[in-house]
Amino acid sequence: MLRRSRSHFTILCLLLSFAIVSRGQFLDSLQVRTGLETRFSSASYQPFWLMANRHGTVADIRNDLSPYIRIANKHVLAEPEYQNDHGFYDYNEVSLSYGLSIYNNNHFRSTIIEEGYVKLEYKKWAIRAGRFEETNDIDPLLSSGSPGVSINALPIPKIGIAVTDYTAVPFTNGWLQFKGTFAHGWLGHDRYMKNSYYHEKTFYLRAGARALKLYGGIQHFAEWGGNRGDQQPDKSLKAFWDVFFIKETNDANTHTGDHRGVLEAGAYWENDAVALHGYLQKPFEGKQDIGLKNSNGLAGLLLTIKNEDTHLRKLLFEIISTKDINTSIPANQRESYYNNNTYKTGWEYQNNIIGTPLFINRSRANNYFPEIEPFDWNAPDADIPPNANIINNRIFGIHAGALYSFSDPLQGRTLLTWTKNYGNIAKTDPFTPFKTQWYFLQEITYQVPNKNIVLSAGLGFDFGELTKTDIGGGRLGIEWTIADH
Repeated sequence: MLRRSRSHFTILCLLLSFAIVSRGQFLDSLQVRTGLETRFSSASYQPFWLMANRHGTVADIRNDLSPYIRIANKHVLAEPEYQNDHGFYDYNEVSLSYGLSIYNNNHFRSTIIEEGYVKLEYKKWAIRAGRFEETNDIDPLLSSGSPGVSINALPIPKIGIAVTDYTAVPFTNGWLQFKGTFAHGWLGHDRYMKNSYYHEKTFYLRAGARALKLYGGIQHFAEWGGNRGDQQPDKSLKAFWDVFFIKETNDANTHTGDHRGVLEAGAYWENDAVALHGYLQKPFEGKQDIGLKNSNGLAGLLLTIKNEDTHLRKLLFEIISTKDINTSIPANQRESYYNNNTYKTGWEYQNNIIGTPLFINRSRANNYFPEIEPFDWNAPDADIPPNANIINNRIFGIHAGALYSFSDPLQGRTLLTWTKNYGNIAKTDPFTPFKTQWYFLQEITYQVPNKNIVLSAGLGFDFGELTKTDIGGGRLGIEWTIADH
């Protein structure tokens, strides 16, 4: 939900005042944080990692001043007693949690409700409604981002059920566990197909109860329904079930809804000193693309060091390749990652790509190639070609990230990414021949001793054939924790 008015900062101040005054009225675990960030760049847009994977809260402009407030609370409704595996009595909470996060950016002209949710939870089961941040097993601070749903775009408002963490399958003695989600959402009107629906379901199984655990799963997402002029896709219950089962016609571009997803497999291993997480995510577009027939995917390895006395905490390495799109499928049935013939906005929400931010949409490409202009989704007579919004979805990239500590109050994060960008299957002109690009980020955070204040700073640099000249920028931030029960 995006609104524009001159009174946005006033609204934030009123909410902050309300939180302070009402502090004593919250009973359980109220958390209130407010902050201010300033950003600056040598170009008319932000360096990549200063803008990407930040839940769509950063305005991609030369400089900005952005205040925000985050409020969350959790009420314990009941604590049923049970006997655990060791014969001792313990408790499982039935809880109701809710939260609201509001950001202001674009020189105080844009206010973004980044989170606004309510969750009813028991053990690892949850009923959830609203807009809320959500991450999968990939490390959100270090990964380049999942090809399914990353943290790059504003969270999509939805309602659904979830098993939020691995839960033992009955009668397996804890050796086999599962988790998953099922949700229905709304993508809004700021896209080619107005007021379209969002479909999400995921399911994972994990095997193992000791040092080594193997897992695998599938993620399925779809845009369906909606309307645009004479185009009125089916919104009936039958259409919902067609979307659920990825029902297609003979032409993969005209099936019910715009489908995509991820097949994933991986392993966890740990001892007293370290934990390792290896994973392979293979994206697919449509039912015919599901499988292991091509070499596309994101492969990663995360090392976590458990000894808190060491400076290095986490180290991640990833390789992503999507150059061979649908090569195992007949040419007339191939789909372009994140694009669609009917749902022409593709895998984008509020101008940010929902999946891996390493793909490039027209909004971002306009910074590199001014002749490429973003589409106006609200122009009723706009001649918008199909499969043309995500103009760079054939890439090869190497990404590395590190999280470390100089001392208890001083933490650091470094990201470094190199990509080859081949455009899309339409062989978009600016990417012929391919363009190489580097993205770099250095951030530090400092917890002020004996104060509820965190200071942060970051530097970003982009250089290569996309930017043509070196681009640098930075950010400075301060966050104050008002309440943390």
